[in-house]
Amino acid sequence: MPDIADTLKIIEDCGLVAVIRAGSAEQAVHIALAVAAGGVLPIEITMTVPDAIDVIRQAAKKLPGDILIGAGTVLDVSTAVMAIRAGAEFIVSPSLEPDIVKVCRKMGKVAIPGAFTPTEIVAAIRAGADIIKLFPASIGGPDLIKDLRGPFPELKLMPTGGVTLENAGDFIRAGAAAVAVGGNLVNKQAVAQGDYTTITETARKFTAAILEARGLTPGLNLTTQADQAGNSG
Repeated sequence: MPDIADTLKIIEDCGLVAVIRAGSAEQAVHIALAVAAGGVLPIEITMTVPDAIDVIRQAAKKLPGDILIGAGTVLDVSTAVMAIRAGAEFIVSPSLEPDIVKVCRKMGKVAIPGAFTPTEIVAAIRAGADIIKLFPASIGGPDLIKDLRGPFPELKLMPTGGVTLENAGDFIRAGAAAVAVGGNLVNKQAVAQGDYTTITETARKFTAAILEARGLTPGLNLTTQADQAGNSG
């Protein structure tokens, strides 16, 4: 079971969280395996999914240990606790709920609350957020990330909403720690048709775009590349 530091490393190394809205636990497992085959290990299962807690529980049991399960659209403490007990390693909210952040810290899980304005971001930092979900990222785009990192250079932002294959690299180059992608990664029609190969291929394209934005090469040892990039700076 990963600790907070391990979970953060997986999210930041991948640079992409797949946001899954599935109709069943079985479907969620298929989608998770498909995106993982494309290099995306952090998987966010949203609370808008029917029986989401049970989906998380079943997915956590059935999926390989290197796939990281999280819960999204978490709006209250009780839901956060249930999701963590079901197997969620990180909790994502569309807004800042300090009590959710506190319970994540208490239970040793990563807290990713939503914020947008500088005031909300400062409040999230003070609450103890590990990463801040910048939502909706479609307003402001990559330039907003760049502007926010001026006064907050150490800020870990995860833009969500409006992230596409075309702009994912731009968000990373602007300073995002990772991006979160739903429908632009997990195509509804592909899921309905059971076409998980297409989902895997899309995941590979997103992964390649993120690696390129970081100046890394797909298929090589990413840890070694990251170390080399750090040493060259």
